[in-house]
Amino acid sequence: MVVPYRCSKCGLVLRSSVARRPPLDPAEKLPGRAIPGKAPQKLVPRRILSPLYRWLFRHRQSAIVLAGVAWLLMFSTHILAENDWQQQVRTAVDQHQFPAALEVVDRRLAEAPADMEAHAWRGRLLAWTGHWQPAETEYRLVLAKFPNDVDVVTGLADVLLWQQKYPEALAVLEEARSAAPQNAEVLVRRARVLSLLQRVSEARAQFQAVLTYDPANPAAINGLASLTGGARYELRFGEEADFFSYTENAQVETVTLTAHWNRSWTTSFGVSPYHLFGENAVKIWADAAYRFRENNWVRVLGAGANPQDVVPESEALIEYGHGFRFSTPRFNRLGLKGLESSYQEHSLWYRGAQVVTLNATQIVYLPREWTWTLSATGAHTRFAGGESDWVPSGSTKVGFPLARKLSGSVLFAVGAENFAQVDQIGRLSARTYGGGLRYRFAEAQDVTGFVARQDREYGQTQTSMGLSYGIRF
Repeated sequence: MVVPYRCSKCGLVLRSSVARRPPLDPAEKLPGRAIPGKAPQKLVPRRILSPLYRWLFRHRQSAIVLAGVAWLLMFSTHILAENDWQQQVRTAVDQHQFPAALEVVDRRLAEAPADMEAHAWRGRLLAWTGHWQPAETEYRLVLAKFPNDVDVVTGLADVLLWQQKYPEALAVLEEARSAAPQNAEVLVRRARVLSLLQRVSEARAQFQAVLTYDPANPAAINGLASLTGGARYELRFGEEADFFSYTENAQVETVTLTAHWNRSWTTSFGVSPYHLFGENAVKIWADAAYRFRENNWVRVLGAGANPQDVVPESEALIEYGHGFRFSTPRFNRLGLKGLESSYQEHSLWYRGAQVVTLNATQIVYLPREWTWTLSATGAHTRFAGGESDWVPSGSTKVGFPLARKLSGSVLFAVGAENFAQVDQIGRLSARTYGGGLRYRFAEAQDVTGFVARQDREYGQTQTSMGLSYGIRF
């Protein structure tokens, strides 16, 4: 093909049978050729790209897999970075460093204010450190977006319960029960709130519902046992026998009527005939307890007996108690659920002596419904002849569940005396070992028994056994 062209040197128009390419456009880029006004660019040589293209084409499935693995690695790295703050929080909580854990959560919320997991953690930390109102705010914020989160619901219910907002706690637990109808933690909490609202029949039915599909649930078992079945009164009959190695045996019968008038007031009346050291005595007593601010109470007692030498002719007692609830992980990890502390001053007037005892008692509530009681007593005895003395004593007692309706206890005491008997006035070194059982054979009835042995100075011993029956109506 003949193609005319113009010579670039002489300007003549020439013809040639060979096809010639027109002059290059300056904007066109070729390897090794620079564009006026621009820096030359280095391109990847074709000899490198071609083998890569051929390899990718031949191994395209492997290439796709490699690309997917790379993407998963990048995604996993992102997820690990997201969860790193949670690991820091858990580590700080395990080390009981709650302020440090709260700082980590606050930094996370500064980076991601909409992170509901961080808000939930902040609510837990605030609740564990006693900041209940801010914790309630955080929990409600999370539930606004995730209303069926059972952990957050139970956390909010606990905070409301600790603030004594019982109707609000019940409303929250009703919603949780709709979302998780067989969640034992939700149902047990609901039963407890119903009991606090004096809706005893509903609370009993809720505890029984938990036991239908979880018969060994200790919280439901003890919660059901703690209910009086709506009964206001409790009548108890008791019998105790004492066997001495140095004198004739003794016995005492007791009848007690207790009335729970409302959440605040409780009264008791009792009578005890004694046959001791060849004498007969009858003691009558009455006491009243008033509970205020939920975890505080005051109790007073007065008693009198006919003139004799074996039991005090008059008594007076005043007691103050306070309960503590442990809601922080530090105490929970130690197994401590709560503590009750009480202080008593008890005065007893005998025919020939006066005894004043000062007593401090601590009841520690442990997991699985175990209890540990510590008691320390100082008794000041003043005899008619003018002599006086202080006698220290102490005791410890552990209570534990054995079965659904059966519970037990063991006791050890050093110098712990019952100062209501004349033979135990004065300085007396003694060690006491004992234990007891309580069996609930009906919802409103129980039988309680105990046995104890006391080893005294001079080889003297005393063995005591007692049995009582209680009915609520």
